Amino acid sequence: MEKILTEKEDIAYRQQVVNEYRADVERLARYLPWLESKKGVSVQRSYSGDGIGEHSVAFPVYDSTLLGFVKEAQRTKLMDRNYRYVYSRLRIRITEDELLAAKRSSIKEMDVLKAILSRYVMEGMTKGRKWSEAVENGVFLTVISKMKENLDFWDHPVQTRVVNTAEKKKQDRNAEKPAPKDTLF
Repeated sequence: MEKILTEKEDIAYRQQVVNEYRADVERLARYLPWLESKKGVSVQRSYSGDGIGEHSVAFPVYDSTLLGFVKEAQRTKLMDRNYRYVYSRLRIRITEDELLAAKRSSIKEMDVLKAILSRYVMEGMTKGRKWSEAVENGVFLTVISKMKENLDFWDHPVQTRVVNTAEKKKQDRNAEKPAPKDTLF
């Protein structure tokens, strides 16, 4: 009996996660083709026109699509100001750790995906290189792709799939039974 309750709670939790984050992930998923095309490519350049290099410090100029992505991400429920906690709990130190953690995350580890996304979006507000770094090394691409993959997989309750499987088995059993013979004599 306890197993059935925990399975139902598990299904309910997954459906809650899907309902909570579906709209936000879909808004960010629109950027996936762009993120894929820009992986390994710099999306920032330094502005040094009008003699600014002689009298001041050059500042970064970002691709407009990147700025749109960052603004969209900032308006979602996917931002987690406590992302450092997840990093310390999982001992994430370098980019390879982030990518590995993102690839391994299931729908139950949405906090990991949110933490990685949040780190780059929030740190990019003060450290200009973070946004373009996340595009170049594929962190944004990996995180958003995994979020979308998890939500797409769990969008339909598991219970529905089981019912459909049970109905199919029932149909298969009925097909195996010989048809009743007509007796006219």
